[in-house]
Amino acid sequence: ARLASRSHHIYALVRSVDAKHRARDHGATPICGDLDDARSLYAVSALSENILYLAPPPNVGELDTRIANFLAVLKKTRRIPQRLVYVSTSGVYGDCDGGFVSETRKINPQTPRARRRCHAESLVRRFFEGYRMRGAVLRVPGIYSSDRLPLERLKKNIPVLNSDDDSFSNHIHADDLAKITLLALYRSRAGRIFNASDGLSTRIGDYYDLLADRARLPRPPRVSLADAKGNIPELSLSFMVESRRLLSDRMKREMRIRLRYPSVYEGIPKLVGVGG
Repeated sequence: ARLASRSHHIYALVRSVDAKHRARDHGATPICGDLDDARSLYAVSALSENILYLAPPPNVGELDTRIANFLAVLKKTRRIPQRLVYVSTSGVYGDCDGGFVSETRKINPQTPRARRRCHAESLVRRFFEGYRMRGAVLRVPGIYSSDRLPLERLKKNIPVLNSDDDSFSNHIHADDLAKITLLALYRSRAGRIFNASDGLSTRIGDYYDLLADRARLPRPPRVSLADAKGNIPELSLSFMVESRRLLSDRMKREMRIRLRYPSVYEGIPKLVGVGG
């Protein structure tokens, strides 16, 4: 919002009083609505020519009813936006056994949350095709920034996998992702898919070691994959057993973007505050 407000008037869909205040604090005009209630969305559907869709799917099921509601309302208003960017997840690729992954790779979602994202992508891409809109689908890996780091996990001494069992992870700094998202509005062809990653994959354990060193915390213990169950929370483990190395050449070439933080080694501060 801070970046977009330099050149755009921003409307923000909110559904709580706190979100309403946050939107105003960041220079946006809040519009009340709820993606789980299609009737509440008519007020926002015809306001803008450019839409950044950042909302996650519901927490259950294998369909994203929220994006379905939103697109259905857009169709009914008959004022279709000129551009739309949908922020998805690299989880739609599933486990790639550490292989390099471009946007042409067939998706293979292996969790309900990833299947919900695939459903959303299919709806958005059909919408692009039906209305010949410009816009993009961004497949985003782990987002981080100085105030968005898994420090609590380090403090709890939760293990990571041994090097032999460890997976590759991918990242993007929040500031770079904000820039990518805005550029995608204007520098993308209709329905183009991009891996919105910095392009440097790291082993998950190495990432946590780096963060621990810079936060002056003990490095997490290492365990085998066989011993991970019961020692690593199930949700965290589901991320850790999917290994892929995202290629971001298409994004950098077609959007003509230079990242401020080309890897976590530049993006994570040299000295991380951990609070009390």
